[in-house]
Amino acid sequence: MKRREFITLLGGAAATWPIAVRAQQPLMPVVGFLSSLSLAATERWVAAFRQTLKDSGYVEGQSLTIEYHWAEGRYDRLPALAADLVRRQVAVIVAFGPLAALTAKEATSNIPVVFVIGFDPVKIGLVASFNRPGGNLTGVILYTEALAAKRIELLREFVPGATVLGMLVNPDGPDSDVQVRDAQEAARISRFELHIVNVRTEKDFETAFATLMEARVAALIVSSDPVFANRREQVVALAARHAVPAIYEAREYTVSGGLMNYGTSVADAYRQAAGYAGHILKGAKPADLPIVQPTKFELVINLKTAKALGLTVPPGLLIAADEVIE
Repeated sequence: MKRREFITLLGGAAATWPIAVRAQQPLMPVVGFLSSLSLAATERWVAAFRQTLKDSGYVEGQSLTIEYHWAEGRYDRLPALAADLVRRQVAVIVAFGPLAALTAKEATSNIPVVFVIGFDPVKIGLVASFNRPGGNLTGVILYTEALAAKRIELLREFVPGATVLGMLVNPDGPDSDVQVRDAQEAARISRFELHIVNVRTEKDFETAFATLMEARVAALIVSSDPVFANRREQVVALAARHAVPAIYEAREYTVSGGLMNYGTSVADAYRQAAGYAGHILKGAKPADLPIVQPTKFELVINLKTAKALGLTVPPGLLIAADEVIE
């Protein structure tokens, strides 16, 4: 072979060699992100999710791809979104919200699923038990039930003379009946009159608050549901306009100008879910990962909002608060 032909052949091989090597390299794992909420409502939580994956060695865009699917409060969209993730053969699905979790379970029995939900996953048939979930699902609990009594107690401390409470609920939510039942029992024990007002879409907000004002409620509980989380600032603004003290499920409401929130940390739940997704990507089985239960509940108070409402924050609450926004 002539020298020129040899150099040409070698050059051609060198040009094609990296392509061949790249073809043999494994593709980046894909995490399917299935949420009942919207991106706008969850930006801080999603940032915590990404950071935990990064800490586990999975950097989005470098060693990991995340396929984001948002239902934006429209539960009817979840089956199609889940089916798309299954069709893409993602490595793991992380489902946020009870209907997202149930839809993911319905969509696949092979792909691992990590869920974040607000109530008992055994009761709704997601897993067999807390310690040994079995099957292809495991996850993190964000308790939204059994907190009504504490929230009513906090409202009483802020508005000691209150006798009438209101509660905003989406009756179409998967756990609305549980949240209502808990609130009604807590109100009965505390001798409050409780007015339940239904809200299915953001179009109902104005009418709902008008109904609350007609009932002369002294304080308000906003239940856990995407219809409220997706329109967080609108709900907070309406509470301010009508000068009604309100308590919410998550810190983000209080940061947006709500009076206070009490519940488990949503950001922590997203971190824990990301941690489990990282374990699964490294070979762990969902069946062997016990359900993560909350150990800490956070109280956040907005002093500026309290002042605007003409309320004095009890010293005991200031001491008990995990965070005070000034």
